[in-house]
Amino acid sequence: MDKITLKRIIVDSIAEVKRYKVLPRDINFDGYNCFVLVGVRRAGKSYMLYNKIQQLLKNGTPESEILYINFEDERLSDFKTDDFQLLLESHSELFGKRPMLFLDEIQNIEHWEKFARRLADTNYTVFITGSNSKMLSGEVATTLGGRFIIREIYPYNFHEYLNALKIKHDEVSLLGTESRTQVIRAGINYLQNGGLPATVEMPVTRDYLSSVYQKIYLGDIIQRNGITNVAGIKIMVKKIAESVCRPVSYNRIANILSGAGGKISLATIIKYVEFCEDAWLLLRLKNYAACLSEKESICKYYFIDNGILRLFLIDKDPMLLENLVALTLFRRYGHDRDNDRVFFYNTDYEVDFYVPDESLAVQVCYRLYESDETFKRETKGLEKIAKSFSCNRRIIVTFEEKAVISDNYGEIEVLPFWEFML
Repeated sequence: MDKITLKRIIVDSIAEVKRYKVLPRDINFDGYNCFVLVGVRRAGKSYMLYNKIQQLLKNGTPESEILYINFEDERLSDFKTDDFQLLLESHSELFGKRPMLFLDEIQNIEHWEKFARRLADTNYTVFITGSNSKMLSGEVATTLGGRFIIREIYPYNFHEYLNALKIKHDEVSLLGTESRTQVIRAGINYLQNGGLPATVEMPVTRDYLSSVYQKIYLGDIIQRNGITNVAGIKIMVKKIAESVCRPVSYNRIANILSGAGGKISLATIIKYVEFCEDAWLLLRLKNYAACLSEKESICKYYFIDNGILRLFLIDKDPMLLENLVALTLFRRYGHDRDNDRVFFYNTDYEVDFYVPDESLAVQVCYRLYESDETFKRETKGLEKIAKSFSCNRRIIVTFEEKAVISDNYGEIEVLPFWEFML
């Protein structure tokens, strides 16, 4: 890279950031000066950087103290590790100031983590984004040496979704018939189409969501990992989508793929699933009641966005509902590669979600009162888990039903999904 090109990019980039209209989101960046933002493509990580920069400018920080670079800029296609130093020198020659750095999609550059650690060691303020959760791997965490705080960026939560649509959802608004109906209608759209920011005001989202999935699938999974069995991993993702809500084992996936066209080893299946997790397409949920080996090998898998999941499903609203509840819990309580915050529970009975640190048990049932059998199955699981573990709160999330059920262990709240998300 040459300095003239880098200087042009520096000047162009800050001008571009200032033009964006962005929605403030529920992410806290207080108390530290080095952050890594990770998450799926198009979840809004770049917008988080734009919002932070715009806040700084509004509060009086001069442009000369801000350095924003998007490493997906085609002008940086030849950028190498050594060019990081040229970037700092170029900014210094332009402005003579020590900048705060905003480095977007930095995972595209080899050995980026060494540069990031050097910045942190020399007390720069740094915000970094990346699409690939390999940025959370043990190797990278060791390289960063605890110098960065990791923030997981999901598609919009329901609060953010309503804010983007300018729909009021405070306590007073939820009491009004018309305003409450607006919230419920938006909730149904959110259930069906997901929360990727660009889809919020799209009248038709399927083509856009399909293009996002193709970029994740072909770019972050196939190309990045050098996969040659493209058909095999495509079938695997489809079968996992059709198995949302149910535990699925590596052996089961291997048998399905082998039956669909050629033998695939168990080791290959494990790698394929990990690649999908690395790209933030899939989020794993472990069985709290299982032994160690089963905890790792027989899991539930949820998709990062309901709109993407719906690409694989036809008339499967109950599955979309459970996926949405999973995402809500992951946002609230966190989801890392160890997956040790939110669980499901499955022994002689099943509970869809259990959060031990919060003593929270959650069932998902599209229509609880559809039959006596459904009612008994869902409530029995919550009764049994309360007998075995601490359960300060037990909830059944439904599409539209609301009630309070009493048993020997207290109360079970029945909540419509939109209310649970709020």
